[in-house]
Amino acid sequence: MEDMIFYDRLQFAFTITFHYIFPQLTMGLSLLIVFFKWKFLRTNIDKYNNAAKFFMKIFAINFTMGVVTGIPMEFQFGTNWAKFSELTGGIIGQTLAMEGMFSFFLESSFLALFIFGEKLMGQKLHFLTGFLVFLGSWASGWFILATNAWMQHPVGFEILDNGKFVLNNFSALFSNPWLLPAFLHNQLASVVTSSFVVASIGSFYILRKKQIEYGKLFLKTGVIFGLISSVLLAFPTGDWNAKNVAKHQPGSFAAMEGIFKTEEKGAEIVLIGQPNMVAKKLDNKIAVPNVLSFLTYQEWDKQVPGMDQFKKEELPDNIPALYYSYHIMVGLGTVFIGVMLVAFIFLWRHKLYKTKILLWTIMFLVPFPYIANLTGWYTAELGRQPYLVYGLLKTADGISPTVSSGNTLFTLLGFVALYMLLGLLFLLLVGKAINQGPKPQTH
Repeated sequence: MEDMIFYDRLQFAFTITFHYIFPQLTMGLSLLIVFFKWKFLRTNIDKYNNAAKFFMKIFAINFTMGVVTGIPMEFQFGTNWAKFSELTGGIIGQTLAMEGMFSFFLESSFLALFIFGEKLMGQKLHFLTGFLVFLGSWASGWFILATNAWMQHPVGFEILDNGKFVLNNFSALFSNPWLLPAFLHNQLASVVTSSFVVASIGSFYILRKKQIEYGKLFLKTGVIFGLISSVLLAFPTGDWNAKNVAKHQPGSFAAMEGIFKTEEKGAEIVLIGQPNMVAKKLDNKIAVPNVLSFLTYQEWDKQVPGMDQFKKEELPDNIPALYYSYHIMVGLGTVFIGVMLVAFIFLWRHKLYKTKILLWTIMFLVPFPYIANLTGWYTAELGRQPYLVYGLLKTADGISPTVSSGNTLFTLLGFVALYMLLGLLFLLLVGKAINQGPKPQTH
């Protein structure tokens, strides 16, 4: 049984990790595409329109890869997680169906119109199609996070005698106190990723002395959007999410902050430390006294419950992984604010385009927003374990009893091989698009 649970979780973790590489870029990039198209309508300067069409090509490649890698993930609900689907399908099936029917079709339909319909529709309708692509991609995130929010903090339901969850308050799904902060935090994180991608492409063009006009536009836009979204990611949305966890999942909050023992006169915030699960403490700890109490409750001496206040089954089942995921996310977020702030100061002083060390830094930082996004998701999901529906349905009770661990491992190896090929194809296609650049070819 333990092998079955492990391989089922491992396969889902791998497929969703690889899948989320793509939506986190498309959601943020759709906003930047709308911005470029809006600038073109305002100024009638062609470089903004060319920038919008260029990034829509990259959007389309990401969108296609997201669709391809999302399909196996959906099928796992009916194979590896059949019991979970049977028990909760009456609730999560509704939000997932709405994501497919409304968001996916909206996004895909108007994506085709944006790419191929500019001459037929005119510029204002072309802008509208881009806006609807943006709306569809963000609505998709809303419905997916509504599903996840219900799993994190179940509301508006009742459990029948046969163990099935049924919805008795539809509006509760979308007024869930977990949903809005999670959605805003997630969308801003996608804007951070997209801003770094746009800025890094700009840095690449400037360093190569190729299409420098577009390089400067991309770098300026990426830095401005990146600074704003990085700051808003930390506060208020990151702070809001952390307070939600402290309120609704206090055991998970203690684990992700590394609080093994309750401090009577306020909790410290840990900057660096390694969880020692044998001694129940953090090794080599660097911490600032009382700050966590203030950030969480706005009181310096407020007690924050440690892990010693909870039963074992009330705590996450992999505390070190949760702790490290959370601190990697927070640490990288702090780095993003610092880098984008320095870049913005240099931009304001008209020195950014000539400061090679900053250009190289921005270009090589581009993988790290992806890592921060993924570790943020790991924090949310590891914090909920050992439950699929927090406090109500254990992960062990949601797997399919008819799918063996051997079958799951075999298909996992197949996914790894297939996704390596897809990843290589993705890099080749995006690399080709970047190499061609946004500047129209003259013949």
